[in-house]
Amino acid sequence: MKATQLRRAAAKVEAATPAHRDRALDGLRALALLAVPTGHWLLGGFTRDGDGGLHNASPLSSFPSLAPLSWVLQMLGIFFLVGGHASALSYRRASERGESARSWVAGRLVRLGRPVVGVTAIWSGLLVVLWWSGVPDATLHTAATLVIQPLWFVGVYGAVTALTPWCARAARKAGPWAAAPLLGTVAVVDLLRYGPWSAGMPTWLSLFNLLPGWLFAYQLGVGWGEGRMSRRAARVLLIGGAALFAVLLWKFGYPTSMVGVPGEARTNSHPPSLLVLALGAFQSGAAVLLRDRIASLLRRPCWWAPVVAVNLSAMTILCWHQTAMLTAAIPGAALGVVPGLISAPDTAAWVAARVMWIPLFAALLMVTARSARRLDAPWTGAGPGIRVAAGVLAAGFAIFALRLA
Repeated sequence: MKATQLRRAAAKVEAATPAHRDRALDGLRALALLAVPTGHWLLGGFTRDGDGGLHNASPLSSFPSLAPLSWVLQMLGIFFLVGGHASALSYRRASERGESARSWVAGRLVRLGRPVVGVTAIWSGLLVVLWWSGVPDATLHTAATLVIQPLWFVGVYGAVTALTPWCARAARKAGPWAAAPLLGTVAVVDLLRYGPWSAGMPTWLSLFNLLPGWLFAYQLGVGWGEGRMSRRAARVLLIGGAALFAVLLWKFGYPTSMVGVPGEARTNSHPPSLLVLALGAFQSGAAVLLRDRIASLLRRPCWWAPVVAVNLSAMTILCWHQTAMLTAAIPGAALGVVPGLISAPDTAAWVAARVMWIPLFAALLMVTARSARRLDAPWTGAGPGIRVAAGVLAAGFAIFALRLA
């Protein structure tokens, strides 16, 4: 597309944007969304066994010095913050229209669920086709694990969204302090599982961090949407989050990486540790303080148009970005060792080669998105039989993938 056509397209998007649109929030959401595939594509690799099967690998195992990169790419705190803000406004408007809380929550959950059912149902059929084509079982297992990997986020996001009515009431009463008990809960669980008594603690204890850990930034976002987040509070979050992050790393020995590293006994994100909340507090404070500057930048059509495109494809990006990488990796495995794609991620050359693969992954995702975005909209043309079949296929894929995880 020529530069003139791009400018015309950007001008068209600009003209269609309502004056009251909060561009900063959309910009923050787009940034957090793009960090998800970027992180998975950069920090996830493949090795090939003797039978040609693919196995997951990570450059972080060989290059722990890359761990700080995960601090930048782990932007789920921003996503939950912006989600909480948007949900607070949406819920308030729904209440003003007389819509019940139950109806509002149900509508939001259906919007989240459709793309998840779509991608898992389609992959259920793809696994059968790939198996029939002779693709090794190890590759099928790896593919299923990677596809299901980002979908846990949608489930957790749905759970915190369902709590929006209670989050809104808490925010109106306590402002940002409504998130403090969530921080305290995660701190207590971390103390139990990593402190002096950790040897006698059950492994499932960490699951108690799952909901409060991700609800923390969402609650801050709801408070922001309710107008209870001052710049002073944002500065406290920024400075306090940075200080807590540093103390946890250097004094309490938390893992440096924000994502799981193969072979490591501890992980920060599954479920979230106190380090994740510290990073989320820092990111939340920075987002609130930079809101006006971001909004000013996005008043330029050339910056605003890509943000709109990313937001319109939010669920498609989340659900299908691993498929884009697998679309290159599965055929690549038949060729043997392919630098940066099918090779051990243990050299600097691999890192350089993987960076070169990113544009192809992005292009494959864009091609996939053209068809997959239909799954985000209401399935008006699908009868009850198709919906039931999709649900059954999705459930079968989920059972298969989760048994391997």
